[in-house]
Amino acid sequence: MRGSGIALGTAGLAAFLALGEAVPRLGLVKEAYFPPTSRIASALVDEVRDGAFWTALGDTLTGWALGLAIAVSAGVVVGVLVSVVPYLREATASTIEFLRPIPSVALIPLAVLLYGTELRSVLLLVVYASFWQVLVQTLYGVQDVDPVADETARSYGLGTWARVRHVLWPTALPYVMTGVRLAASVALILAITAELVIGAPGLGKRIAVAQTSQAVPEMYALIVVSGLLGLCINVGARTVERRALAWHQSVRGEVAV
Repeated sequence: MRGSGIALGTAGLAAFLALGEAVPRLGLVKEAYFPPTSRIASALVDEVRDGAFWTALGDTLTGWALGLAIAVSAGVVVGVLVSVVPYLREATASTIEFLRPIPSVALIPLAVLLYGTELRSVLLLVVYASFWQVLVQTLYGVQDVDPVADETARSYGLGTWARVRHVLWPTALPYVMTGVRLAASVALILAITAELVIGAPGLGKRIAVAQTSQAVPEMYALIVVSGLLGLCINVGARTVERRALAWHQSVRGEVAV
């Protein structure tokens, strides 16, 4: 089953690449706007040979990693505190529901005013977007704690932090890992968006420069790199999630299947 799935995936990718080569060659779209796959591949090879490309990639990964780390740490801590401190959930509910729907891109003018094209502008957008993914999942995870298990822990004299460690955290961890996986993808999107719009150093800025200079194959090559980077991050996040939840029924069921 797994081998056939890989074969089908490979066949689908090959068909997609062939279609990308044929469409401009047949004149269905102008090559000036959509180059054939072979030209994009050639431009990608040239990009990989350029040291400036690796610098831009490093800048993007730096903004992504720092922003994600801050967002995950803050989301877990705030989520647990809001859930376990009496009346804090009710006191913050309206504030959370007001702030959470605000699109992160709407904060771009604020980020530019505060930090210009510095890394801090990217971090502001990445952290804001990713924080809510982790916070909401943490809140859901804490709500899913079995009240009988919690009362049993109380009856055995476990303190607040002991209950958090032995009762709350094992229940909330699958939700937290889902939030981290979602936040990882969102963080990359916002990092590249910030670079593209604000002009902060990174792949996004390099894409914008290629677009304005009419280097279309190079622009598509950089877009492909962004897509591959997102794929690697998603696969990596799922791998970490499976390892962290190896004891959980959902992952054991996955492995069994």
